[in-house]
Amino acid sequence: MILGSARLFHKKFKYLVEIDGVGWAGFQKCSELSVEVAKVQAFEGGSLIPNKSPGRLTFADVTLERGATQDQDLFNWMSDVAIASANAGLVEPLFKRGVDIVQQDRDGSTLRRWSLAQAWPIKFVAGEWDNGADENVIESVTLTFDWFDLLQP
Repeated sequence: MILGSARLFHKKFKYLVEIDGVGWAGFQKCSELSVEVAKVQAFEGGSLIPNKSPGRLTFADVTLERGATQDQDLFNWMSDVAIASANAGLVEPLFKRGVDIVQQDRDGSTLRRWSLAQAWPIKFVAGEWDNGADENVIESVTLTFDWFDLLQP
């Protein structure tokens, strides 16, 4: 009987999440990036056909799921945001950070790099406590941000 070798933790992921000021964290799932443009309609001069133009942008929050890390940088970032919100109007601007979501090929080369501007966590869910695990498990982290962009690899 041949036993398979154990999969290394970093081999499970097909993308990386790079966060300014956060050491290392890996996630197995990331929600989609989406932006919606509001449609503004104006009926000029009693026209039956509206003149349509783009309005405000709405960016959906991104949720990273089933993650693991060997440090507590992500939790510390969430704590910084919570402390900033507790100070009435005295917001520390450094709690907003750049986040890159890097899609990788199987050999580790970069296929796409999405950059989120001015991101910060709005929700942090710790995972189950398992004495057999080597990593600190993170069930999910939800990030909000001001803008996203697709960068050339």
